[in-house]
Amino acid sequence: MTAEISFSIESASMRDLKEVYEIELSSFPRYPYSISVLVSFLTLFPELFLIARHEERIVGYIAGFMEKEDRGHIASIAVRQEYRGRGIGRKLLEEEENKMRNLDVKEVVLEVSENNEVAIRLYTSMGYKKIKRVKNYYPDGSAAFIMKKTL
Repeated sequence: MTAEISFSIESASMRDLKEVYEIELSSFPRYPYSISVLVSFLTLFPELFLIARHEERIVGYIAGFMEKEDRGHIASIAVRQEYRGRGIGRKLLEEEENKMRNLDVKEVVLEVSENNEVAIRLYTSMGYKKIKRVKNYYPDGSAAFIMKKTL
């Protein structure tokens, strides 16, 4: 078991995006979001872009958006490799769901690579259900599961 650490969940700001982008690149090297997409998420839905901070370092983030009035979407969630397994991803997702509840979201959807067993286990443990498999979802041709949770 990995040692526990203290971390805080905070709203992201523009000055955080350099570190967030580093995490995005290292977590999704084959198909990362561009920095401009991250800027768009932060600009359009600032209340749904959260970071996890350990001491002065950003160790994880989650970015979401509203698809429609009562449906939220998790666009991206990632934790630095050396900080994984410490509950940071779970806490980010819990906080994101709380933010969405405050916006009267009734359901949350996300996509996850069918090969990302760790993420699928996390989402399943938090009540997300696989609703569809989409072939060739990612640029490398791999498939994704669409997962949904009712809040």
